[in-house]
Amino acid sequence: MVSARVGTGTALSAVLLSLMAAPAYAAPTTTVAGATTAGLPAPDVAGLDAVLRTALSQGAPGAMARIDDNGTVYNVAEGVADRATGRGIATKDRFRAGSVTKSFSAVVLLQLVDEGKLNLDTSVNTYLPGLLPDNRITVRHVLSHRSGLYDYTNDMFAQTVPGFESVRNKVFTYQELVDLSLKKPLNNAPGAAYSYSNTNFVVAGMLIERLTEHSVRTEYENRIIKPLKMTDTFYVHPGTAIPGRHANGYLTPDEAGAALVDSTEQTVSWAQSAGAMISSTRDLDTFFSSLVGGKLLSAAQLAQMEQWTTVNSTQGYGLGLRRRDLSCGISVYGHTGTVQGYYTYAFTSKDGKRSITALANTSNNGTVLNTLAQTLESAFCGKPTASVAARSTAPVERHEDIAPGIVKD
Repeated sequence: MVSARVGTGTALSAVLLSLMAAPAYAAPTTTVAGATTAGLPAPDVAGLDAVLRTALSQGAPGAMARIDDNGTVYNVAEGVADRATGRGIATKDRFRAGSVTKSFSAVVLLQLVDEGKLNLDTSVNTYLPGLLPDNRITVRHVLSHRSGLYDYTNDMFAQTVPGFESVRNKVFTYQELVDLSLKKPLNNAPGAAYSYSNTNFVVAGMLIERLTEHSVRTEYENRIIKPLKMTDTFYVHPGTAIPGRHANGYLTPDEAGAALVDSTEQTVSWAQSAGAMISSTRDLDTFFSSLVGGKLLSAAQLAQMEQWTTVNSTQGYGLGLRRRDLSCGISVYGHTGTVQGYYTYAFTSKDGKRSITALANTSNNGTVLNTLAQTLESAFCGKPTASVAARSTAPVERHEDIAPGIVKD
């Protein structure tokens, strides 16, 4: 049963949908304004809500998604933002966006390329003398995860909750994180293979700060956050709190049946320029739509960002940007994010006119991870047709963003 309330305002219309019986604390809501993006099927909002409900049944306290379809906005939310109070999660809630931060770092560096301050094919050691053990590692290798640098989070989070608690309030320097990586040999020769590593984007942060003589926070704010009027996006490191209304994060322990751990407050110093951004569904929709729409980079640097290295049969990685190929033949562009207690998917269409950001406020739960990936199918492929079988046979999702070499999910 679908009930609707329709109103109008300043050239916009609003529709409130109750898509199916929902828990009292989290009735799904959909706000609509504008017209559907040409060339794409209409989003399957009921299917999107079903995906979020499934994530709840698999252990996520809450899940939400916001689609911006060329001005038409759909907000769907299920479950709770705070298990202690029972407050329902909502798409206005801020959250930790994890490795979506990598796209911000890449944009800053590519802007520096446009400004003539950086060359992608120059050795990192030219800009940061003596930092890395191989002069062949270039800036491009770092941004495309082809440097071979070992990911220190494999050791840091080999045990999920103890690892997290050991760094929850710790503040690292960039150099300390790189030093953790360099205790291990390179995974491969520079440029030889794709191997996701948080170390790469720690190095990216060091490059930003060396070349601009400003903090990454200042550069994110001046180059991206303020120009795009992203009022929910913050880089608070080494602060531990999320400003304003937010969704709490809940980390799933490795032990089956163990209680979720509230992981909301933390420095995220273990990630910094690789994963410490705070944002909202609206702001991340704005960011990726603006990025692929050419509002942040020149056409030349956007083309560099979209030079893809194969990850698997349905994914490619550019320079701080992911490409995902969906069951309906549509490719979308953005990034995933995992930080303790939060899974994020933020992607946009090729022209940037349809974007989705989806969040579940848990992590270390591979079942939820695979389910949340299906929000992209609902957002860009529309209602399932014969391709529904292809959706069910997509590769098993495995988040690379934390401890990519540790298989737990």
